[in-house]
Amino acid sequence: MHSTPLTTAVVSLIGLAGVLAWRVREGRTAVTLKKIVMPPLGMATGFCMFIVSAFRIPLLWGLGAFLIGAVVLAYPLLLTSDLHRQNGVIMMKRSSAFFAVIIVLAVVRYLARGFFDRFLTLEQTGALFYLLAFGMILRWRAKLFIAYRALTNSPDLAASPTPEESSASK
Repeated sequence: MHSTPLTTAVVSLIGLAGVLAWRVREGRTAVTLKKIVMPPLGMATGFCMFIVSAFRIPLLWGLGAFLIGAVVLAYPLLLTSDLHRQNGVIMMKRSSAFFAVIIVLAVVRYLARGFFDRFLTLEQTGALFYLLAFGMILRWRAKLFIAYRALTNSPDLAASPTPEESSASK
């Protein structure tokens, strides 16, 4: 597999633009349990990469990458997003720093990749960053799941229709 710095930069920018556009679109719709749980479940299929020996890394490296993602990189996302009730549905509440956090994380990932590519294969670097991202997303979505359950179990919202019930009645 051959990757030039220009190709890597262009693909990274396209990926960043895609993530930002998706987050803007998702932020305009009601949050459902499915929308919280599906991204980490879908992303979990990436563990299949470890079937191929080129992607394998030492277990401690993988655990370290996962923990750095879950503890360090998830922290800004935990601080800049939360759920709230609005007109009988649950919506994502983001601070203005949310997109700055996403951009900074992408820049850190891009710069760190250049560093790690000197010591690891492209596949191993990808595996480490996958584990970083998975740890980050899993912790962030777990926090949203807990917040969602707290909001849906409160008596005030119990009488309100869920987004699925609202669309079914239309």
